[in-house]
Amino acid sequence: MTATDFHNGPSACPGCDATAMATSRAAGTAQDGDRTTTLSLPSIHCAACISTVERGLLAVPGVSSVRVNLTRKRAVVHAAPTVAEDALTSALAALGYDAQLLDEATLTAGQSDTAARDLLMRLGVAGFAMMNVMLLSVAVWSGASDATRDLFHWVSAAIALPTILFSSKPFYVNAWRALRVARLNMDVPITLAIFLAAGMSLFEVAHSGDHAYFDAALSLTFFLLAGRYLDQRTRTVARSAATELAALEAPTALLLDDDTPKTVPVDELSVGDLVLVRPGARMPVDGEIVSGASELDRAFLTGESDPVSAAVGDPVRAGEVNLTGPLHVRVSAVGADTMLHALADLVAVAEEAKSRYNSLADRAAGIYAPAVHLLAFAAFVMWLYLTGGDIRYALNIAVATLIITCPCALGLAVPAVSTVASGALFRHGMLVKHATALERLAEVDAVVFDKTGTLTLGAPELLHGDTIPDLDMALAAKLALASEHPRSRAIAQAAARRTLPEVEVTEIRETPGFGISGQWQGQRVALGRADWVGAEGSGTMLNVEGRGSVAFDFEDALRPGVEPLLQTLEKQGLPVTILSGDTEAHVKRFAGALGLSNWHAGVLPEQKADILTEMAQSGRKVLMVGDGLNDTAALALAHVSIAPASALDAARVAADMVLVAPDVSRIGDAVRIARSARRRILENFGVAACYNAVAIPFAFLGFATPLTAAIAMSTSSIIVSLNALRTR
Repeated sequence: MTATDFHNGPSACPGCDATAMATSRAAGTAQDGDRTTTLSLPSIHCAACISTVERGLLAVPGVSSVRVNLTRKRAVVHAAPTVAEDALTSALAALGYDAQLLDEATLTAGQSDTAARDLLMRLGVAGFAMMNVMLLSVAVWSGASDATRDLFHWVSAAIALPTILFSSKPFYVNAWRALRVARLNMDVPITLAIFLAAGMSLFEVAHSGDHAYFDAALSLTFFLLAGRYLDQRTRTVARSAATELAALEAPTALLLDDDTPKTVPVDELSVGDLVLVRPGARMPVDGEIVSGASELDRAFLTGESDPVSAAVGDPVRAGEVNLTGPLHVRVSAVGADTMLHALADLVAVAEEAKSRYNSLADRAAGIYAPAVHLLAFAAFVMWLYLTGGDIRYALNIAVATLIITCPCALGLAVPAVSTVASGALFRHGMLVKHATALERLAEVDAVVFDKTGTLTLGAPELLHGDTIPDLDMALAAKLALASEHPRSRAIAQAAARRTLPEVEVTEIRETPGFGISGQWQGQRVALGRADWVGAEGSGTMLNVEGRGSVAFDFEDALRPGVEPLLQTLEKQGLPVTILSGDTEAHVKRFAGALGLSNWHAGVLPEQKADILTEMAQSGRKVLMVGDGLNDTAALALAHVSIAPASALDAARVAADMVLVAPDVSRIGDAVRIARSARRRILENFGVAACYNAVAIPFAFLGFATPLTAAIAMSTSSIIVSLNALRTR
């Protein structure tokens, strides 16, 4: 059984179509001394799945509590230390669910992220203080003077100064980090403007001055915190894809000591040890089969759902799932030396490279930040000279220049558009995870697709099942029910839709890698490989002794919206390439049916990564769409990447965006919205530039008061926000 066979199918569980969505629930009560085990359940779909998983796990002796989270497709199991972990996965495998053991310590390391909550708290404090100080300022602007004015100014100072110190922390901390390495960023002029405004205001209040900038400093803090919070909202808190891959590594193995299996941590194994891998278990190491025969699910490596036969002498890799027969494996690589770990390292390197992408806002800040400082300094020097050395007056104009030109509109230009665009994408069934994903999506000039599970549903469907005679279909279904092979399940599902005669097949036995056989009315019946059942031809055949053979043909169905998506991408001028681990014959036929000429078959994960690297080196900015562990490195290396919600956890984490809708044509909508968002961002930069072209001379020549500075700054921010709404 493979993950893709269940989690990509349209109705792999009976309750999916009729049951309301559930997110998380718990059954049972954990007991003192219980051990916690975390399982990945990529094939669960609905509340019916949750109930089935709970009942199945609670039926295992020693299990006291089960908590299932549908959104994350996880189960947290509390059980007695004597309960073997493979007993849990075996119990779920018997129910038709693929369960993968996860290392909880790896998953929870560094998982806490409270940035958005922290920004929201500081934003609320700044907003509350800003409103109160503005109310006090109204009295001053209305003509309050002398002692009354000074009183209102001191009350404003008492409110503003601690608020500024608390709420503007994200700006002055980032500014200090930049200055420590002799670098300027957008937070440097912001911090300077806020602190100079507060300091100058305090000086003016202490000397009974007419004007104070407390309201402007708080407004600046509030609007810029709003921009930071909007920016944070566009992201989904996600763990590193490399961490997710590492968590898939089996933490324990069954070491054979004098033919007696003993559970030991994987890191205690050595090259040359002999381990037992039971049916349904994941390979804990790289090695070679020395005893037994089975079928392996290598979807993490090839992306294909069809199992591969394995026998004595065949190599195996950590992460592969043993499906049908017990295997004795001689260890050749453990831990960091396995191919799975090497794939995790490749993803980590790719993610780090992507994080160095310079956003439009960063590039604008590199030009704008030094210009603001130079202008404010020039204003100070000019007015110091013109006033004959009046430092107080010159500093007031310099502060006004800093405030009125401070990059509030520039700070909102990107997050405001990103938030609106992310909302539009959400309505189209797309979640944006990475801060710069929209900008990078707007730049793509080529698209690469995985095939199985991305453009197709990833589960074989029986073709022409209605044409198979009733008796042959009934016999095949009876045999198929005894197997977890994807094609067996397809036969069983097709048979369930027909009214078939009752047949009794005895002595049913599955031969790993070949098929299933049994006895019917004293005759041998066999379902499996043509050469094994004794039939001519190739593929899956049913042979009934004395009746001849019947062929069963299978096909992986297209996901909804594939053809409209390809038409949309063609209109947008984006060439499409397919990278698949499937056989050349299958990929060629598939690509030909869709009219695609650029495809690669039999591609391994490292090869996918190499192809993406070559495309990037040739100047291509590639959008990668994939769903499997074998796609994670390519997803991380691509200029921007998308994974369907049905993808494995590691693929969803590695991707910049997640397609929640089943209709893949929404990817074309995402490209269109991203390009529109990029235009709005550039327009917002234009608005900020025009605002500064007018405001800078106004402030530089000494005409800006605290009131005009606050109004001008707020107006530019509102214009930018309204323009962002046009993205919808």
